[in-house]
Amino acid sequence: MDIPGSRSMRSTSLRDTDSRLTESERIEGAGSWDAIEWTKIDPVSRSVPQGLQNFLLEAEQVIVEGYGVVLVNTDEAGTLFVTNFRLLFLSDGSRNIIGLGTIPLATIEKFNKIVMKLPSGPRQIDKTPSQRLLQVIGKDMRIIVFGFRSRTKQRHAVYDALLRCTRPARLWDLYAFACGPSRFGNTNPKVRLLNEYFRLLGVGSHHALARTIEDGSYVMSNECWRISNVNSNYTMCPTYPFALLVPKSISDEEIQQACNFRARCRMPVITWCHPGTRAVLARSSQPLVGLMMNMRSNADEKLVAALFTQLIGTKEGKRKLYIADARPRKNALANGAMGGGSESSANYFQSEIVFFGIDNIHAMRESLARLRDYVDTHGATSSDGMSSFLRHGGWTWGGGNLSSMSASVSTLGDSGWLIHVQSVLAGSSWIAARVALESATVLVHCSDGWDRTTQLVSLASLLLDPYYRTIKGFQALIEKDWLAFGHPFSDRAGMPIASGSGSMPFELSRQSSTGSLSSSPIRQASGSFSSQVPSSSHAQNNYSPIFLQWVDCVSQLLRMYPFAFEFSSAFLVDLLDCVLSCRFGNFLCNSEKERQQAGISDSCGCLWMYLADLRASEGSSHVHYNLFYDPSKHEDPLLPPAAALAPTIWPQFHLRWTCPSEAQAGEVETICRNMSKKVSELQKAKEVAEAKVREMTSTMESLAAELRNEKLSSSSARNLAKKARKESAAIRRAMQSLGCKVHFSEDSECIVGIEYNLTEIPQKSIFPASDKESGEYLQHDNKSDLSISGTVLADDVPSNPITRVCESLCPLRTRDGGCRWPDAECAKFGSEFVGLKANFDAFDRLSIYDSYFQPE
Repeated sequence: MDIPGSRSMRSTSLRDTDSRLTESERIEGAGSWDAIEWTKIDPVSRSVPQGLQNFLLEAEQVIVEGYGVVLVNTDEAGTLFVTNFRLLFLSDGSRNIIGLGTIPLATIEKFNKIVMKLPSGPRQIDKTPSQRLLQVIGKDMRIIVFGFRSRTKQRHAVYDALLRCTRPARLWDLYAFACGPSRFGNTNPKVRLLNEYFRLLGVGSHHALARTIEDGSYVMSNECWRISNVNSNYTMCPTYPFALLVPKSISDEEIQQACNFRARCRMPVITWCHPGTRAVLARSSQPLVGLMMNMRSNADEKLVAALFTQLIGTKEGKRKLYIADARPRKNALANGAMGGGSESSANYFQSEIVFFGIDNIHAMRESLARLRDYVDTHGATSSDGMSSFLRHGGWTWGGGNLSSMSASVSTLGDSGWLIHVQSVLAGSSWIAARVALESATVLVHCSDGWDRTTQLVSLASLLLDPYYRTIKGFQALIEKDWLAFGHPFSDRAGMPIASGSGSMPFELSRQSSTGSLSSSPIRQASGSFSSQVPSSSHAQNNYSPIFLQWVDCVSQLLRMYPFAFEFSSAFLVDLLDCVLSCRFGNFLCNSEKERQQAGISDSCGCLWMYLADLRASEGSSHVHYNLFYDPSKHEDPLLPPAAALAPTIWPQFHLRWTCPSEAQAGEVETICRNMSKKVSELQKAKEVAEAKVREMTSTMESLAAELRNEKLSSSSARNLAKKARKESAAIRRAMQSLGCKVHFSEDSECIVGIEYNLTEIPQKSIFPASDKESGEYLQHDNKSDLSISGTVLADDVPSNPITRVCESLCPLRTRDGGCRWPDAECAKFGSEFVGLKANFDAFDRLSIYDSYFQPE
């Protein structure tokens, strides 16, 4: 992927040899951490290397570069570039982009300047120069440390560039706006939301268009529910979508009255409904019951009562209502002091209040930081450049030093991340079970109804509806429950909001945390670390990995039900990378209203189009597709038992930077995918072989056809030869009957001999003296016949064989082809001619009416 945070630490090579960096563009001798000479070298202004241009994305520009930088995690020297989109580390040795050292600016949670004092020898006390380090902590579970040459300004330049670019003052300064929609143009998200509403209402045959929103024709309904446009201008609730799914029996006026009883006017609305039983999954924020928990609202109670209708096919009363409060009970009571609180079951008919005890956003942020520090400390490679397997002289993972291993497991448990994931999974499974087994209506809320509430209702919908377990349905689920219903992505990701005065969570970029270098025992032993910026608690900001935690929950369900999901774990990793990088506009701002005001869909690219373009390159064999997906095996809701809700570390995401081999090895899906690739390669080889066989068969058939034609031609030639021999024999016999001797030689020469009786020929010569000039001759023998011999060469043979024979026989022809027949003094020939002429003249004078044969 072009976006950072690839699934493994694989490197991307330059596309051609000419585009590689030249020697002059790199620092000579900087092959490793130890090879760097810590001398004073001032940074020189250089143009961007030509080899780097092929790696830059559209509209990506280099701001600052540092040469001779070492990636401490892998002890590899290279060049560090700061662009308007990411930190990009290019290895000097392999001339490849190193994935671990390349991270989007928006994915950086914090960064620190650190000075490490190297241990000096016995004779070099206080003379060893200290190393200048830059620690970068990402939201995607990686901790990177870069080492710079001492007494240079490169680290300072990179640090200042990060300060300017990682926390832009305005939303428009993000790379997503500089890149623009490009070829990943976005469609109107409102249209997609309406299409999902139509599907839930059972009127999926209708398809929303842009003009549908403009003319308000999207207001549709079925027997129980309807789409309301009461919030079309976002005046009633700025954080809700423009269209709401509400009970058909409730008017818009009653909805406006009910919204005043809920925090931030987020009144109860429908997020999913069962098409058969009419069971409803609804969401809202906490009620404003006050410190004494005695405030009530008739409009709110009527709206909630309308959510659960008469059970179809039964004569009993209305179904049961469960009000699921995602918070711990003590937190709900504490919110009463600020006017909030929780409902009373006495005020809502046939209701039951349930508390799930899920902690707030600050607990989740601290928990992920502890998990990140644990993975970095005990991974195969770490940010201090040492392997955790060799620490303390024993093994800290998988055996060896048991005490150290126990400490590692304890650290993982202390992080609390898996416990939080289990709480979300358990709450969602409980909600899905109530809806599926009891056909009950469940109303879910927390404090504001956009963090824990969104996690629970979206995960419960995923368990209830098989459509959401497809790639297309998963997109619809995220756009409906996370984007349309106002999860504050800008606040939770630490990005500026549309007004430009958003929270600046990168105050924490100058702070050390539990994930800093100083927390590792080996780091304290190998050198003294000191941050050059003051540290303070960052609990006051609103950054929190709520969406990341929800995707982690989805990965746990994917592990438990490998046949139920069309998408794979790799798809979830790429989705998280896109969200954290802020390369696309889908997850910017805090609500649908803000995204519309900022023109996000028109100004930025679409994440869904980008992922679809990735899948289109390989079709169904793409890594985003789950090889084991079989929708026929899980057509009903997924209702995992409590014992199955034991989450584990998500290796494809949590371990991909520190344990890349463990993140991919041992996975059944990975093994099957590799086997599938081999089968695909064999299939292609088979197709190539079959094509060659077909080609050879076609060639053989054409050769056989030519052979048959040759046989036919040969047979025809033989027949013609036989016919010619017969004709030659007939001519020979005819010539012989005239008293001639004829011989046809193999070289196409024809020799004709003519014999005459001397008694019939006068003794005197019949030729005048001039005939001797013709070159022909007559020989008279008193003892034998008069013999005349003539030879005709093949080149002089006339085209007419009769003419050729006549010329050979006639002794009265001249060399120029003339004939002396009229002047010849041949009595025999002359008498024969006179007789023939007399007969012809007599025959010519006959009348056609003369009759020589009279009837008897």
